[in-house]
Amino acid sequence: MLNSFVLVGKIKDLPEVKETSSGLRLASLIIEVERNFKNADGIYEVDYFPLILWKGLAETTSEVAKIDDVIAVRGRVQTNRYESGNKVYHNHEFIVEKLSFIK
Repeated sequence: MLNSFVLVGKIKDLPEVKETSSGLRLASLIIEVERNFKNADGIYEVDYFPLILWKGLAETTSEVAKIDDVIAVRGRVQTNRYESGNKVYHNHEFIVEKLSFIK
């Protein structure tokens, strides 16, 4: 089985380091990824992906990242399931395991 994603895009939301109740540090950021085809109007649309970084990766990235920096990320998708009344919801998180700045 395989659970993996790779994205290359621009940072649109700077990471802010937070700490969990158990003392682990994490940060989230949003990247903008341009689609590889034009829409009917001849425009390349973009998708926005919320990323989660843990521990040292979160701290280092928050210290050096700037808006519009181009990064490549590799990681895994994590799904959280929760219920509200009779409905079941799934929340997908993109957990970054490797991040590289592209110049």
